[in-house]
Amino acid sequence: MVLAIELAWHGDGASLEVAERPIPVAGKAEVVIRVLAAGINRADLSQRKKGYTLPRDASDIPGLEVCGTIVSGDVEGSGFAIGQRVCALLEGGGYAEYALARLGQCLPVPSCLSDAQAAALPETYFTVWSNVFERANLQPGEVLLVHGGASGVGTAAIQICTALGHQVIATVGSEVKVSAVEALGVVRAINHSRENFSEITLSVTQGRGANVILDMVGGEYLERNILCLADDGRLVMIAMMGGMSANLDLEQVIRRRLVITGSTLRPRTLAFKTSVRNALHARVWPLLETGLIVPLVHATFPFRSATDAQAMLARSEHIGKIILTF
Repeated sequence: MVLAIELAWHGDGASLEVAERPIPVAGKAEVVIRVLAAGINRADLSQRKKGYTLPRDASDIPGLEVCGTIVSGDVEGSGFAIGQRVCALLEGGGYAEYALARLGQCLPVPSCLSDAQAAALPETYFTVWSNVFERANLQPGEVLLVHGGASGVGTAAIQICTALGHQVIATVGSEVKVSAVEALGVVRAINHSRENFSEITLSVTQGRGANVILDMVGGEYLERNILCLADDGRLVMIAMMGGMSANLDLEQVIRRRLVITGSTLRPRTLAFKTSVRNALHARVWPLLETGLIVPLVHATFPFRSATDAQAMLARSEHIGKIILTF
């Protein structure tokens, strides 16, 4: 038996409790990872809510990304080895001493990264690559506007896109976060609590607007996103922290050939996630290995303090990722 953090009931953070669970058993093209660190994500907060539906066959233990060492599994011919340090995107189960991972969702950990830094990679990097570069097809010379620029996804998007030569504009909620994202290389940090991001984005781009917008807010941001989206621009929505309903000016969409789309990562197929893994390994991992990109870890908590870690995430006071350590 191993220790894990489970949901004793659906509700507030007090529903997270330490429990004993059987050690996972790897099947075909799977490995068991001894977890050294696990990332905290907003999907973990959603899982606490009554009515949240887990994907089929997903573990009921929270946690979608880990760093650790492979202790067993079907590694023959995979390029991975028993004892190797890896980070992995999971279907669930990351808040535990041992976790089950699909080989197609594992990546080697660059030697320059700590366990906590490596655990900060999978969920955010898979999300950024699949949405910004695949779904929105960000092209050389194009400008990205990212909302929630100080979040795990936001800081990852800024770092990856800046390293690949794109101009990035980011919205954040405080002057401390303005300074943080400026240090990551944005061309303009916008404090949305006192500045109009539509007007500033148009000003920074000489009236053209952002070619791609990555939005995790939704709600009334939709109207303002449309205002500062370039002709032929692509708006990708990945969360609805600001609400699920909004007004849409269809005339703008039709006349300026705008694309409005969205996605969520967790229910996607293994084939899709493996394809994203391969693209990350080819395009982004060299940037990590040379130190051009260093994932931001805001805080680490011992795994028994998962309630405190989730509370910090819920307050949105972090810059980068919040990590559990084992």
